[in-house]
Amino acid sequence: MLNGGPNILLPEVLLVGYRNGFFPMGEPETGRILWHRPDPRAVIPLDGIRLPRSLRQTIRKAPYSITIDRCFEDVIAACADREDTWITDDVIDAYTDLHNMGFAHSMEAWIGSTLVGGLYGVAIGGAFFGESMFSRERDASKVTFVHLAERLNDRGFRLLDTQYINDFTASLGAVEIPDAVYQSLLASALAVPCSFV
Repeated sequence: MLNGGPNILLPEVLLVGYRNGFFPMGEPETGRILWHRPDPRAVIPLDGIRLPRSLRQTIRKAPYSITIDRCFEDVIAACADREDTWITDDVIDAYTDLHNMGFAHSMEAWIGSTLVGGLYGVAIGGAFFGESMFSRERDASKVTFVHLAERLNDRGFRLLDTQYINDFTASLGAVEIPDAVYQSLLASALAVPCSFV
């Protein structure tokens, strides 16, 4: 973990960071930005995604319509709308800039015209770096994740980076790998010309 300077959230700095296995997070108490490069690193193998039975049942019912990049700023703001968040206002501004440049993307779940869930992340080459998700209805973010995984597979992505492991990502097949292995996977994925949209 490294302290960030005043220019840490410039788009070109963010992209260099991601290409080298780093990502920024804000400290909830101070708003200070820190670079993270965890070892071990959590990834979800795109050929090894597991869907719990209850989630498969929800997907079969198709309760939500899914869109891509329809309202990025609403999604990241919703992800930040919690008591303890690393997504500071500066982070929101920076990732909105990345979105406008074509690197950051959102996927949204809707009931009619109401946004009920979603996620966002950064796509570079054949690597997708998942950042955060939110849900206002049962399994809305999980259904969005399944659509994300399908899209990444369909478009030839090689790496789905979830940064840190948690109970949810572990239930989907996330594993922790040493940094050296991650760096090798990252380099290979970055060399693949993929388009998220």
